[in-house]
Amino acid sequence: MGNDHSHQSPPEWDSKEWAERELREAQERQKQAEEAARRAGEAAERATREAEEQRQKKRDAQLAAERAAQAAREVAELIRQQKEGTEKAEQRAREEAEARAREEAEARAREEAEVHAREDAEARAREAAEARSREEAEARAREEAEARAREEAESHAHEEAEALAREEAESRAREQQAREEEILQERQRQEEEARRQRAIEEKTRRTRRAKEEAERKAREAAELARKVQAEREELERQLRRGIQPVVKPTLEEIRLAKAKVQYDDAMFHFAVAGIAGSGKSSLINALCGMNNSDPNAAPTGVNETTMEISRYVDTAHPERFAWYDVPGSGTLGTPDWQYFNSQGLYVFDCVLVLVNNRFTVTDQAILRNCHHFQIPTFIVRSKSDQHILNLMMDM
Repeated sequence: MGNDHSHQSPPEWDSKEWAERELREAQERQKQAEEAARRAGEAAERATREAEEQRQKKRDAQLAAERAAQAAREVAELIRQQKEGTEKAEQRAREEAEARAREEAEARAREEAEVHAREDAEARAREAAEARSREEAEARAREEAEARAREEAESHAHEEAEALAREEAESRAREQQAREEEILQERQRQEEEARRQRAIEEKTRRTRRAKEEAERKAREAAELARKVQAEREELERQLRRGIQPVVKPTLEEIRLAKAKVQYDDAMFHFAVAGIAGSGKSSLINALCGMNNSDPNAAPTGVNETTMEISRYVDTAHPERFAWYDVPGSGTLGTPDWQYFNSQGLYVFDCVLVLVNNRFTVTDQAILRNCHHFQIPTFIVRSKSDQHILNLMMDM
């Protein structure tokens, strides 16, 4: 039996080793399964994050599309309002021209009627005076004739002959006077006819001038309407091509913008613009000869610290140069193509566009508007040392 026990012991030890080996392999497989489960969990988390990022990008794209559509609707509304204003202005111009033409014609007609009335009254007064003179002369002549007849009846025969001679002379004198009066009346009639002819010619000239003036104003109104229509068509064409328009400010807007930035004709005004966090305030402090910690220095920080245009005087030349820190684009809720006008950049003498990592659409809009308004512009690259260091670390 002892020999049997000695022969059966080795298989028991083999089984024990085999069981331990199986246990170790099972533990190793369990570790591998746990590692695979952990990796699968991490992969699921990455997939979840990527899906969330895709959904966020999709939401951002939808918001951008909605903002673009809203901007397009606002531009279309602005064009419609401009068209209505142009049509109203044309209508008012035509009505005012017609009203002025009617008033001028009525005034000229009244003046001419008054002139004719005065001339007719003067002519009638002259004719009445002449008639009274003739009647008085005839009355005096009759009285004289009667007196002479009485005298002649009492006189001698030779006196009758003398009276007859005198009467003949007086008759010839009266005839001569009548002829002279007729000649005078004919001359006056001719002068009156000449005056009337000159009045008619003057009226004709005034009417012709009024007609030419009305035609000139009509041509100017038509030319203005044509220009407005051409500008409207150009704006619509640019919108269809995706080009944002350059909006011209009014004189009142320019005056208000200059008052807002305390514009002084004796000084030179620099505006520093760019995206938020590009280092505009630090650049202004350096150009003005100040440190970021100085009491009057422009505030700096990681986040955008400028929400309104701030004015800073050059410490070296306070009476010559003024620097302005313009709020960064992307912080005011203003479309890129409206940023230039909303900040009043058209009143500055020079504009510095500060570029950080990328050249943005707002930067392009600022440069395009500066070129349109003929404002000197400089592009400044900020944080260059940091970019160079990052490139060196990536190499």
